[in-house]
Amino acid sequence: MLFFQGSTCQVTIYTAVIPVPVSESPSYMGVKRSFADDFHGNMESFATIKGVSSFSAEQEAQALRKAMKGFGTDEDAIIEVLTKLNVSQRQQVLITYKSSIGRDLIDDLKSELSGNFERVIIGLMTPTTMYDVHELRRAMKGAGTDEGCLIEILASRTNEEIRRINENYKLQYGCTLEEDIVSDTSSMFRRVLVSLATGNRDEGTYVDGALAQQDAQCLYEAGEKKWGTDEVQFMTILCTRNRFHLLRVFDAYREIADKDITESIKSEMSGDLEDALLAVVKCMRNKPAYFAERLYKSMKGLGTDDNTLIRVMVSRCEIDMLEIRREFLSMYGKSLYSFIKGDCSGDYRKVLLRLCGGED
Repeated sequence: MLFFQGSTCQVTIYTAVIPVPVSESPSYMGVKRSFADDFHGNMESFATIKGVSSFSAEQEAQALRKAMKGFGTDEDAIIEVLTKLNVSQRQQVLITYKSSIGRDLIDDLKSELSGNFERVIIGLMTPTTMYDVHELRRAMKGAGTDEGCLIEILASRTNEEIRRINENYKLQYGCTLEEDIVSDTSSMFRRVLVSLATGNRDEGTYVDGALAQQDAQCLYEAGEKKWGTDEVQFMTILCTRNRFHLLRVFDAYREIADKDITESIKSEMSGDLEDALLAVVKCMRNKPAYFAERLYKSMKGLGTDDNTLIRVMVSRCEIDMLEIRREFLSMYGKSLYSFIKGDCSGDYRKVLLRLCGGED
């Protein structure tokens, strides 16, 4: 249900929906569908790191020990072993290393490696959910707040991924993710992050055409049509509706406002709130393209945002890196591989190029 009082538009969460076949929805007009977004079960086919079929944890553990034993470290051997295995296989090696060799693999890697190369390797050795947990904690408890990291993770993960993050965050740090977000951020930006951190988005595929039209009108009433902006309406719609519904809303919004929803967000919002809502829209439209943009911005210009570069390469290499590469080439006219090659050096470059998986 949605109603107007004067110029104020109010939204309540709906429960009744009318199924509309995806093929009939105009929401894909002008919006590139991400195949990986729609077929979660086939994600591995878009991965660059897939693991090996014939696998001996004992053999790989011994190879890693050999690479670090004695004088000097064979970084190439470490890269070779860890980038051919998937995250599950690396966890098996971690356990086998301790049981067969009597040493902790993470401790050994940390003592032998350094800098950004070490951060990539330790990232690869960390279970997927825990990697996100550590990154979120670092983003809030490090020197200053890394708002970009908070936005990226919370806007792009599925409900199930968010649920696992919340569970493990509490176990690891003794407080909830929400508590840390509330203590470290403020205003409407805090409310958007808290909303995303509940992992409560509708993940269905149904589209209520009439409601989509009303949502689009409500966004227009809340922003472009009034003096000032009602950010709560943007948050309610963008952070709870399902992807297919939102794509329809974005199309309807363009018809009503004669501009794209992203243009309105840019003109109506600013700072972290603007970044957060733009990230939500981009992830709904095309998640691999969102990550391609994150990678591009991490490397373009002077200096490198290594935190973002490492996090995206480590967290997406077993999910949708092939799609990210394709979007990167399409958006920027250069391959992700060539960008990394020109921006990084040494073992850090070598391991990132392995995660990238090849030239396009």
